[in-house]
Amino acid sequence: MALSSLSIEGHIFRWDIRTYIMGVINVTPDSFSDGGDFFSPEEARRQAVSLIAAGADILDIGGESTRPFSEPVSVREELRRVIPAIREIRRSTKCPISVDTVKAEVARASVYEGANFINDISALRFDPEMAKTVASLEVPVLLMHMKGTPRDMQVNPQYGDVIGEVKSFLKDRIEWARSKGISKEKILIDPGIGFGKRLQDNLALINHLNEFQELDVPIVVGASRKAFLGSITGIKEPKKRDVATLGAVAVAALRGANMVRVHNVGLTRQVLQVVDAIRRSG
Repeated sequence: MALSSLSIEGHIFRWDIRTYIMGVINVTPDSFSDGGDFFSPEEARRQAVSLIAAGADILDIGGESTRPFSEPVSVREELRRVIPAIREIRRSTKCPISVDTVKAEVARASVYEGANFINDISALRFDPEMAKTVASLEVPVLLMHMKGTPRDMQVNPQYGDVIGEVKSFLKDRIEWARSKGISKEKILIDPGIGFGKRLQDNLALINHLNEFQELDVPIVVGASRKAFLGSITGIKEPKKRDVATLGAVAVAALRGANMVRVHNVGLTRQVLQVVDAIRRSG
């Protein structure tokens, strides 16, 4: 069954045409790759303009680090980081903006300031008000699989059948979100690469991504610069893992990813132009 297209403020995402790019902008002091780089609203705006010029289809703004062993921040602190950045970016572009948050109050305030999309790594589990908020705002939402919380997700995660378990979790969350009034056409899923996963789990999820197409919603993959790439290549510095990221991006797109979440948009755009051309040829 063909996926329905998604419209965000006049921007049409046609999932059967190409693989879309979500560009990452972390307005945090401690994110694993770009923490502190875009902490001020003006720095975030400049990065947004740069990512759009490089080919980003949507910008993902995050005000709370979700790296392994990170500590949560208060609603007040997250709002202090995210809202000025969204405000400043929205003055410069009409590009769709996603807010990466698990907090309903942050989601609501962000949409009020111009965000159009909610990226919830907890799949609407951490804040009991989040599902109702997303439904009332009528914005798309990305539901991600994660074992535990960022603070403890990498403490000896174990799976008997990682594909089956992650797929079952996401199926349940899709059904739960729909029961709370969220339209299926506005739901996307993310298998959660690096979120409570071992190296072999991450590799298996990317390699078998096509199995998630059974859930009949768009699939988003965020493998950019993550530690499993460093485990394979020996590259310790996250910012030097862009070439490794491209390998994961290419396979994910060939296996059925509809969108990829990345830091280096320009290189990703080139790879996806080739991958999408190969897919269309067949």
